[in-house]
Amino acid sequence: MATITTSTAPDVAPEASPETAGRRRRLEVDRLFTALVKLEGSDLHLKSGKPPYVRVKGSLQPLKADAISEEKMEQLIMPMLDKRRRDILERDGGADFAYTVEVDGTVWRFRVNILRQQGALGMVSRRVNNSIPNFEGLFLPPAIEKLCHFDQGLILLAGVTGSGKSTTIASILNYINQNYRKHILTLEDPIEFVFTEDKCLINQREVGQDVIDFSVGMKHAVREDPDIILVGEMRDHETFMTAVHAAETGHLVFGTIHASSAATTITRILDLFPEEERDAIRSALAFNMKGIVAQKLLKSIKPGVSRVPVVEIMLFDPLVRKYVLEGQDESLPDHIKKSEKEGMQDFTMSLKDLIDKELIDRKDALAIAPNKEALMMALKGIGVR
Repeated sequence: MATITTSTAPDVAPEASPETAGRRRRLEVDRLFTALVKLEGSDLHLKSGKPPYVRVKGSLQPLKADAISEEKMEQLIMPMLDKRRRDILERDGGADFAYTVEVDGTVWRFRVNILRQQGALGMVSRRVNNSIPNFEGLFLPPAIEKLCHFDQGLILLAGVTGSGKSTTIASILNYINQNYRKHILTLEDPIEFVFTEDKCLINQREVGQDVIDFSVGMKHAVREDPDIILVGEMRDHETFMTAVHAAETGHLVFGTIHASSAATTITRILDLFPEEERDAIRSALAFNMKGIVAQKLLKSIKPGVSRVPVVEIMLFDPLVRKYVLEGQDESLPDHIKKSEKEGMQDFTMSLKDLIDKELIDRKDALAIAPNKEALMMALKGIGVR
């Protein structure tokens, strides 16, 4: 637990950039972000009537501090917002943006969501790693590297909020940055990882700050000579179709989507469209999708490692394309199991590998395994593939 003391801060909106974080006057809320960093937590939660909460190694715990009144919440949150963000909060009932705080000489970046619930203000913020880990540092399977070598197509990262999708995409883009001379264009809401250019030219645009919305940003993107485009989250059919169009016209497009597995991502995409358009969408997926990576985060038992990703990979080989095109989605999970040599893997394979490497606890793995019997058989050395 950490003890938090507070003081009154001026009502001025800070600049949200690493260059200015150390020069602006500190706000009262910065003390809470500092506590999050010192506790090596991933998320900070502020709710009226409760003390601040932090998520450490996947578990929420309260800070040793007083409950935050509605009046105090206003004092903590509103100074973070400039006029544009206040207008968005007033109009939409919530606002997303990036925020930076200097802690012991290091500037830390946070993804912040301000919300209203039952009429009261609240905040949830995620700490973004200062450096972008490589695949080995994230304990990602070697097959992830295959996704870096495509010249054109669509690649999706699937998972729930907080499953590490953004970190995995950042690692993929950074690999490309270190190995290819290309133009990477990102369209984010807000920008999370700030890339340092190596071999690539990188432009990062933030929705709301640099461009009005995703739709306009994507219309601009295809005229800005990108080789690779990151479009952020696939929230609606318009965003998805714009991404598909970019893939069809020779770009490599990365995006994220809320789905529980690689196979169910197909259903999730189709749900964005009316029934009469779904055959056309299946065709677009079959001919443009290169791969889907689904992941979950699980607490690690290895010292110095907080959480590791459990990863499912589905690459669009000829048989996957056939199944998607013909609507045989139920055949996809079995094909993934049989295609390990091609770089595919399901959650059972990933869980077994993480257990074998002594990265996760067997009980924890069984608790989240989609097929507990298959995992138990795999751990006993009985072939399930």
